[in-house]
Amino acid sequence: MTAGPKYEYRWADGVQIKKPIEVSAPKYVEYLMDWIEVQLDDESIFPQRLGAPFPPNFKDVVKTIFKRLFRVYAHIYHSHFQKIVTLKEEAHLNTCFKHFILFTWEFRLIEKSELAPLSELIESILQ
Repeated sequence: MTAGPKYEYRWADGVQIKKPIEVSAPKYVEYLMDWIEVQLDDESIFPQRLGAPFPPNFKDVVKTIFKRLFRVYAHIYHSHFQKIVTLKEEAHLNTCFKHFILFTWEFRLIEKSELAPLSELIESILQ
């Protein structure tokens, strides 16, 4: 799972896989979506009852989710963008990514250093 030659992402969930492991991009995405589902279904993190409090680490969990989702975008742009252009789907990808970045920027969910693989694209969005 990479985003160009400088960025490699390894998977660890801290529970079943404690030490980061090298996995393919499809496997990384599979692990990520399963992990996000577990987080979203955990009522101690995402309360279901009206008025139930969010935990003190709520923002940290959300930041981790968004950081890892960004890695998928970075991989797509670096490894599959030409195929997306061939399919004439780049407008959809760009729109989704723009919304994702504007939301994460507004709420400071991803550290600037994590955004480095797509920094030029992100700068163009934020201007």
